[in-house]
Amino acid sequence: MVEQVLADYAQAYGLRSVSLRYFNAAGADPEGQLGERHEPETHLIPLVLQVASGRRPHLQVFGRDYDTYDGTCVRDYVHVEDLCSAHWLALQSLMAGHGADCQAYNLGSGHGFSVQEVIETAQKVSGRSVAVIDSPRRTGDPSRLVADPTLARQKLGWQPQFSELRTLLEHAWRWETRQA
Repeated sequence: MVEQVLADYAQAYGLRSVSLRYFNAAGADPEGQLGERHEPETHLIPLVLQVASGRRPHLQVFGRDYDTYDGTCVRDYVHVEDLCSAHWLALQSLMAGHGADCQAYNLGSGHGFSVQEVIETAQKVSGRSVAVIDSPRRTGDPSRLVADPTLARQKLGWQPQFSELRTLLEHAWRWETRQA
C-alpha cells in the first residue's frame, strides 16, 4: 500500500522515491561489533545461534512436511552489509535522477536455504549441536519464499557480497558469541 501511495505522490507531486523490499535480513558486521538483538526474537538465524551458544534450550521447527527438497521451509537470506550497499546505491540513483520517479527493488540473494540447511550450517560454524523440537506448521507459512533481485542488479548495479549461508552465519556467530 505504501508503494502505491508513493507512486501516486510521484504522479501528483513529482515526489521521487525508492522502496527497498528486504527478504530475510540476517548476519552481522563481519567483525562482530554490530548485530541483531531484539526481544522477542523471532528470526531463525539468531534463534539457531542462541541455541548453539546455550542462551536458549532448543529451536522449534515449524513443519517438516513442506513441498521442498528436505521438507522444511526455504527462505532467501540477505546479509545486513549487502542491505547497506543497496541503500547507498539506491540513494545515489535517486539523487542522480536515474530511473523511474518511483521504483521498488527486491533485496535478496535470489536463492534460498531451508530451515534444515540453516541448522546444519550453524552447527558446523559453531562447532556445537542445536537441539530441535519439531512442531506443526504455522498457518500461512509458504513452502518457499525467494527474492528476484534482477531489477536491483540491473538498475542499481547491486550485487550481494555475502550471500553464502556459511559466511552469513559466521558473521552472525561472531556477534552471538559476544552476547552469550
